[in-house]
Amino acid sequence: MLISQLQVRNVRNLAAVELQPASRINLLHGENGSGKTSLLEAIHLLGLGRSFRTQQYRQLIRSEQEELLVFAQIDPFNRGETRPLGVSRAREGELRVRYAGESIGSAELASLMPLLVINSDTFALLEGSPSVRRQFIDWGGFHSDPGFIRLWRGFHRVLKQRNSLLKCGKIDSRVRALWDAELVAFAEPLTELRSAYVEALIPVFEEILAELLTGVQVQLRFSPGWDAKRSLAQVLEENFERDLRQGFSSSGPQRADLRFRVEGQDAAERLSRGQKKLVVSALKLAQGALFHRQSQRACVYLIDDLPSELDERHCRQFCRFLEKSANQCFITCVDPSLLSRVWKEDTALALFRVDQGTISQSAAPGE
Repeated sequence: MLISQLQVRNVRNLAAVELQPASRINLLHGENGSGKTSLLEAIHLLGLGRSFRTQQYRQLIRSEQEELLVFAQIDPFNRGETRPLGVSRAREGELRVRYAGESIGSAELASLMPLLVINSDTFALLEGSPSVRRQFIDWGGFHSDPGFIRLWRGFHRVLKQRNSLLKCGKIDSRVRALWDAELVAFAEPLTELRSAYVEALIPVFEEILAELLTGVQVQLRFSPGWDAKRSLAQVLEENFERDLRQGFSSSGPQRADLRFRVEGQDAAERLSRGQKKLVVSALKLAQGALFHRQSQRACVYLIDDLPSELDERHCRQFCRFLEKSANQCFITCVDPSLLSRVWKEDTALALFRVDQGTISQSAAPGE
């Protein structure tokens, strides 16, 4: 179990709530606006120091309060030993993170509690901008290889410098050669890690999708952000004059994408809305399954209003995959009648009623 105890203070309408989650499935039910999604936000803050709903952190802090706090006891490496993790954010903007009595940074925080979010925004993964899909790939790269974050940060640092030079309009050829060489030095291994992650994900995704969506095959293909038949150094050289006119680098890992094809066509145009939901569901389930296979660790799923996104049959199938996984899940819904019945009797399950910012535990089915 990742989270064994959770305390939330001053997150939106949650003034002060505490709960002891089940190790596997936690159903949060209540009326719209009661605070269910706010609790998911609080867990997201605990894992990443930010919300998945807004970048305006002041909106998260309860009115007339100066600071929010989320605290938990966690066992990130499944060793049977819990450690305290706390995240606070002041209205002035200061973010403080402490784990086992020590201050830690954002990368270390993210590695402690891997989070996967499934909500209405997630189902735009097929249709959204490439940056959304890069974030999806980079989640996997970050959790698959400890060197990923160094390459990612190094590449973006050099890219920012190169773009600044391009905007100046004039670049000494020797200076450009130095920055291009450093860009390539970060870009190529970063791209190799991204590509390797997608290759590992594909068979897991195909296996899960085959059960969720019969009769439809979706092909995934990683696009590195430049013509893979040529080296990035060659592409940067050939595109330099265009980049200089535009004032930014037009090729490289910052243009990477994940392509979805069905019978040779763009999946976003070929699939129905319902089919897209199932494809994205399979992607998220595959991501969690691959993480567990690679690390022998569980992740936390934050699933907002699952019944509204999938019909009853596919909702049951989706829950079956969650049940077979080792992950800890927090699932919100308005009416728990369906979701409380789909699990096996021996599933570690807890029901929590959320009502106007308060949380109380309900009896699990059969109790």
